[in-house]
Amino acid sequence: MKMILIVDDEQRLLDVLEAYLVKDGFQVARAENGRQALEKAKRVQPDLIVLDVMMPVMDGFDFLREYRKTASVPVIMLTAKISNEDIVIGLELGADDYMVKPFQPRELVARIRAVLRRVETPQIRPKKLRFNGIALHPERREVEVGDELQPLTPSEYSLLALLMSAPGRVFSRRELLEATQGEVFEGYERTIDTHIKNLRIKVEADSRNPVFIKTVYGVGYRFSGE
Repeated sequence: MKMILIVDDEQRLLDVLEAYLVKDGFQVARAENGRQALEKAKRVQPDLIVLDVMMPVMDGFDFLREYRKTASVPVIMLTAKISNEDIVIGLELGADDYMVKPFQPRELVARIRAVLRRVETPQIRPKKLRFNGIALHPERREVEVGDELQPLTPSEYSLLALLMSAPGRVFSRRELLEATQGEVFEGYERTIDTHIKNLRIKVEADSRNPVFIKTVYGVGYRFSGE
């Protein structure tokens, strides 16, 4: 049974989300701010975190900054503002997906299941891939750059795995979105650009002049294995 940690300072929303998640067969842990969530995450080892942005004591952004230092568990961010800036900041800090309040609890449950399916299901055949110093280990879901392990979020790993599985092939943003979320939700294709930006910072020597992950303007991205 999967453990979901929900973090929000609205008690009524926590109650509603917990009821829906329990009904769908999940275990649920709760926290009311980022600091409490850090402590709770250490104890319960969640499979996925649903994280509000605006909270007292420690907000969602500060939580992500701390949490991503040691863990790569998928995070779905909740934001009350339809703000591109908030969304981009969250994704750059390591969130895998986002939802804007208000939302239907059933949609969030569907999004949670989609992210978990993507994490559990191999996106490429189970063999090691290596190109010019980047080595991907599907059996461990790990990536080495040079001789060092490079921690990637689940979304970043899925993107790199798909791109490396077919060097030279151009993948549209929609195809890449399906790889990171398992399903395509209307209006969310822009998240791919932020995930690609983060991925380049981690695997490219110079993220502003990428050698491996190339932009195909107007279409999407491709991996150069030359």
